[in-house]
Amino acid sequence: MNFVRILLFLQLVSCNNSTQIPYNFVGKVVGVKDGDTIEVLFEGKSQTIRLVDIDCPEKKQAFGAKAKQFTSDFCFGKEVSIESNGKRDRYKRILGTVYVENNNLNQELVKAGLAWHYKKYSDKQIFADLEQTARENKIGLWTDSDPIAPWDFRPKRK
Repeated sequence: MNFVRILLFLQLVSCNNSTQIPYNFVGKVVGVKDGDTIEVLFEGKSQTIRLVDIDCPEKKQAFGAKAKQFTSDFCFGKEVSIESNGKRDRYKRILGTVYVENNNLNQELVKAGLAWHYKKYSDKQIFADLEQTARENKIGLWTDSDPIAPWDFRPKRK
């Protein structure tokens, strides 16, 4: 009998300590780490969101600071909607799409030439099309003659 009580107690404690984040939720942006990573306050706790489908230049890369500023101007201090499939990356960040009203931040970054379509993890045609248009019109990072993708830049700096 005591064993059953202990098990029930442990189950209750573990349920109360773990915050289950819904796949889709609304929160306030309280931080912008870089162009594709933000901090959102949800139910009193900070949650790190990594924008899916895209990869922005690293902070030390050309256009890294501009991508961060774009993201900050777009959503810092605002209430945002997060759409997620419930997955997290290896750094425990929630993978998601960020909306301010009906505006999709992930798509706007690619449209502004401040992010690549992250084809390794995304096959969404809209991102390929937005990147192609930005490239053709030499917008943002596509003004560089030979921009370096962040996934190529990261291994070189280690």
